[in-house]
Amino acid sequence: MTEESTAVTHPFLDLPPLTAGRFAAIEDRVARLLGTGQDVVVMQGEALLPLEGAIRAAAGPGTVALNVITGPYGQTFGNWLRDCGATVHDLAVPFRTAVSAEQVGRALAEHPETDFVSLVHAEAATGNTNPVAEIGEVVRAHGALFYLDAVASVGAEPVLPDAWGVDLCVVGAQKAMGGPAGVSAVSVSERAWARMAANPNAPRRSYLSLLDWKERWIDGGRKALLHAPAQLEMLALEACVERIEAECPETVMARHASAAAATRAGALALGGLEPYVHEARDAAPVATTLRTPSDVDASALVARALESDPALPLAAGGGALAGEMVRVNHYGPDATRGAVQGCLAALGAALAERGLKADLEAARRAVEEAWERPAGTGPSEG
Repeated sequence: MTEESTAVTHPFLDLPPLTAGRFAAIEDRVARLLGTGQDVVVMQGEALLPLEGAIRAAAGPGTVALNVITGPYGQTFGNWLRDCGATVHDLAVPFRTAVSAEQVGRALAEHPETDFVSLVHAEAATGNTNPVAEIGEVVRAHGALFYLDAVASVGAEPVLPDAWGVDLCVVGAQKAMGGPAGVSAVSVSERAWARMAANPNAPRRSYLSLLDWKERWIDGGRKALLHAPAQLEMLALEACVERIEAECPETVMARHASAAAATRAGALALGGLEPYVHEARDAAPVATTLRTPSDVDASALVARALESDPALPLAAGGGALAGEMVRVNHYGPDATRGAVQGCLAALGAALAERGLKADLEAARRAVEEAWERPAGTGPSEG
C-alpha cells in the first residue's frame, strides 16, 4: 500500500532558498532606485529596525545631536538619541508646516558642537515634507553626520542620498513603493561606517546591528547571509522595485504629486474641510491631511465615510490629532484619481449627513482639473 501525500501546494510555500546572490541583487536594485553608490543593507524587518539600529550604531554619550521634529517620528528619534546618552537639541516646528534650511542653519550656529542631525523627509502622519536637498547643504557645510528617515517619501518624491549628502538614509517599501511592510533598507556612507566602528556602544551580535552586516556580509563580499532571510518579504521587495522600474520612477512620483494636488484642490472645493498643512509647497505627495470643523470629531467622520467603502485609504490622525485630523493616504496603489475621488465623495457624504456644506460636484471637478494640471502650476490658494 503506497502512502499518498496530503501536502497542500501553495505559491507561498516550498520555495527554493533565497541565495546570497539574489539577496545582493535586490540590494543593488534598491541602490539604483536611490541613485546611490553607498552601501545599501536590506534589513529583515519593518523600517523601525534600521531607523533605531542606525541611531544606536552612530550615536553615543559623546554625540551632540540636532533633532528636527516635524511630526511624531522626529519625537521618537529624539527619545532614542537620549537613550543612547547623546546630548540632544530639538528643533521643533508646527506640524502644519515644514522646517527650512535657514532654521536648521540657525540651530547649528547656536550649537556649533553638533555632529549628528536627524530629520524625517515626509511625515505621512502629519502630511508635511521637508526640503532635504537644501537642508543637506547646510548640514554638509557644518560637517555633521546626516540621518534621514525617507520611509514615507521614497517612491513618492526624489530620495537622493548621495546628491543630498545623507549619511544614513532609511527607506521602507510599505508606502509609496507599494510593497511589503516586513523588509526595509538603509544606505550607509563611509563616514557613517567609520562613526559606527568608533562607537563602543554600537550594537553588535544583535538584530539591531548594522556593523554585523558590514563586517560579516559586505566585507565578506556578500557571499554568506547572516541568517535565514525573510524570503517572502524579499521577493515582494524585488517585485515592487521591478514594478516601479517598469512604470518608471518619474512616472510613479508624478502620480503621487497629482494625487496630492487633486486631494488638496478637491477638499478646498468640497467645503467643510481645510488642508492641515497650510502651504501646498510643504505638503507631502504621499498623504494629505485635512482639518475638520471644530464641532466634528475626525474619528467619527472617518468611521462614517468608511462605512460606504472600507477599502478607502482614509484614517483619522493619531494620538491627540484623532479628533481634528483626517488623513487621505494616497500612496502606492492608492495614488490614483479614483482613490482620491472616492475618499472625497465619502467624506462629503458624511459631512452632508451632519448638515454641513459639502459640494460634491465642485470637489469632483476640482480633482479632475488638478489631476490634469502639470505639477507646480496650480492656482494660488490665497
